[in-house]
Amino acid sequence: MAGIAHFELFYVDLPFRKPFVHAAAERTTSGSLMLKCVTTSGQTGFGECLPRPYVSGESRDGVFDLLASKVLPRLKDRNFTSFEEVLAFLRECDGKAPPDWVSPHIPQTAAWAAVDLALLDAFGREFQTPVELLPGAGLPPDFRYSVVFSATPGFNFVKTAIAARLRGFRQVKLKLGEESSEQVVAMARRVLGPDCDIRVDANMAWDVETALRVMPRLARYGVRSFEQPLAAADVAGLARLVRETGLCVMVDESLNDAESLETLIAAEACTAVNVRISKCGGVLASYNRCRRALEAGLTVQVGCQVGESSLLSAAQLILIAAFGQVTYGEGCFGRHLLRHDPVEPLLQFGYGGRPPKRLSGPGLGVSVIEDRLRPFVGRGVTL
Repeated sequence: MAGIAHFELFYVDLPFRKPFVHAAAERTTSGSLMLKCVTTSGQTGFGECLPRPYVSGESRDGVFDLLASKVLPRLKDRNFTSFEEVLAFLRECDGKAPPDWVSPHIPQTAAWAAVDLALLDAFGREFQTPVELLPGAGLPPDFRYSVVFSATPGFNFVKTAIAARLRGFRQVKLKLGEESSEQVVAMARRVLGPDCDIRVDANMAWDVETALRVMPRLARYGVRSFEQPLAAADVAGLARLVRETGLCVMVDESLNDAESLETLIAAEACTAVNVRISKCGGVLASYNRCRRALEAGLTVQVGCQVGESSLLSAAQLILIAAFGQVTYGEGCFGRHLLRHDPVEPLLQFGYGGRPPKRLSGPGLGVSVIEDRLRPFVGRGVTL
């Protein structure tokens, strides 16, 4: 039997190589939170999340306080006799804390993602077991990551699009603003060529009438899907877009837990979903969201939060290998985006979005190098 000796919870701000801009935010650092879990035998594991109020309704301060005051003190009382028992506990939780710890109506999926990863990593090491949702599963042989960049008109945009083509990317997502979307999509198509699969993400920047006007125009340039065109709560508006445009409407900020997915499915408010571990409550809950979406006939994109370290990238590779039927993937940016990634081995995509190899060590298979992490650590607490 193994228990938890202590937790360390702290802010992390990993600097970006250049600002990342979209309609909902502009970022120069990761704005993340890490959770270190140490077992009673001295094994150490880490979890990571990137809380965004506009994504899951959680701020970094709010996640910190929720974990420190309500979740981690209760977790310290738990013991596990096997890794399978850890998996069973996390499956039962399904992306949220037990309801007698935290009301299920309180936003908490980012918070629980950090817990999910920390427990999997720490107790995977404790029981010398790699995290595998589907034992022996490998990445789909034809899986490739998309490149994602801000679609702001100007020379830098053209330069980035040219670089994407030269680096062999066949799937590109453009982060659109409120204006000039047709101009930048037309330019992207000219630069990227006729065979490139282009998607756009409005990050909730449009209202229904704007979306009904803009989406068909962009579709003329071969745009394959339109991610989160409306505010997250506007399920009726999203359903109207599905009915009236006949185009692929992908939800992101509208989806975080099982209930939100069922609401979207019942309303026929989307044709695709973007599942992200950090907003959906961890690896196991994200796997459940992927499976349910596929059952409902929806296209599945496995995405990431901007600024994830190779720790979350390792978890994402585990998810993609287990689920398999991923149409689009975004992640494994590594030092393509971050100036410093304090995790070994570094996980980042290669030419044309080729994914790194899956790892086989215990836990998540990567190690957080604490000396490299320390310069970017802020507020913290040990429990």
